[in-house]
Amino acid sequence: MSQPLDQKRKAAFLDRDGVINIDHGYVSEPSQFEFIDGVFDACRHLQQQGYLLIVVTNQSGIGRGYYNEQQFYALTDWMKAQFEAHGVTLTDVFFCPHHPVNAIPPYQIDCDCRKPAPGMLLQAIEKYQIDPNQSLMLGDKKADMQAAQAAGVGRKVLVLSGQTLTAEDQASADEVWPSIKAALELVTN
Repeated sequence: MSQPLDQKRKAAFLDRDGVINIDHGYVSEPSQFEFIDGVFDACRHLQQQGYLLIVVTNQSGIGRGYYNEQQFYALTDWMKAQFEAHGVTLTDVFFCPHHPVNAIPPYQIDCDCRKPAPGMLLQAIEKYQIDPNQSLMLGDKKADMQAAQAAGVGRKVLVLSGQTLTAEDQASADEVWPSIKAALELVTN
């Protein structure tokens, strides 16, 4: 299913902790990784609707020294294999290991990739020739919505499966869903 060269693709940008898996805080190994109910069905549906599935995740646990990049990559490979086993392909995973204050060198920097900055989304948009206007962001924090807004993402969705959200947080989104599972009913071509 190749696209004409002049036609850009659309993507579903997915935060990880709180959207794909229950946010237990600094998850670094499969035994801590608990998939959110319905995530595989929802992602398969998004894929069938023509969306590339791209994970964009802040991982300051690396910068804080709680786990290292090799552990993150191992967990990511395991996560991608779980999706593949359910007939879902994650196109890519972008992560930010930085934190401007609570990190050790070389990770203690104020970068352009840590959400709410749009760097990870912009990298993906360029790498995969994505039309941000046709794309959507699924996140569980205001910072996810701010990153999506800054990257020009057309549909910003907050899910309630992660953080406790204020009215101000919810106002940063175009839509608020109970979880990613709502994509089955709310995302159609």
